[in-house]
Amino acid sequence: MEQDMNVSATDPDWTREAIRRFWDPGPKLLRTIRRYQAARARGGLFGWLASKYWALVHRVWSVITQSEIHLQMQIGGGLLLPHPTGIILHPDARIGPNCLIFQQVTLANAVNVGGHVDIGAGAKLMGPLRVGDNVVIGANAVVTGDVPSGVTVAGVPARVISQGASKGASSKKDGLPPRPSTQS
Repeated sequence: MEQDMNVSATDPDWTREAIRRFWDPGPKLLRTIRRYQAARARGGLFGWLASKYWALVHRVWSVITQSEIHLQMQIGGGLLLPHPTGIILHPDARIGPNCLIFQQVTLANAVNVGGHVDIGAGAKLMGPLRVGDNVVIGANAVVTGDVPSGVTVAGVPARVISQGASKGASSKKDGLPPRPSTQS
């Protein structure tokens, strides 16, 4: 899995979430989350009714994809779910802009994923932990600690296997997004 360095780690590319055909479960699942959150933010009777409708539609797409992505999650724009089967994302996890998540991925506990992070099939991220910008996490990797920006990690437990110059990486000293809150 090679990462496209032309994708921004800070500016969301909303075209990545566009529904392109009738059977497109990844974008349709994301649409339910976005519309639910917009309806809740709107408030009032119409917002309440719309949020109930989108919660029901979200449940349908969750069953179809066998995924558990909570309606209240913080998800940056441009998330790409090409095969959304079996994805489990903890409600305290946060996902940055323009990320890519393959099938059977689990984000357990408060995992803060930076921008433009590609997470391979079957990867498990056991938080609380932070993942920097422009990171590639290999298939079936088990990540148990913080991952700096601009690296590729793989293995059980995950280790850095390559480092590269990352365009648009975090300007912070350690290259990591803010540490997630572990409060319940």
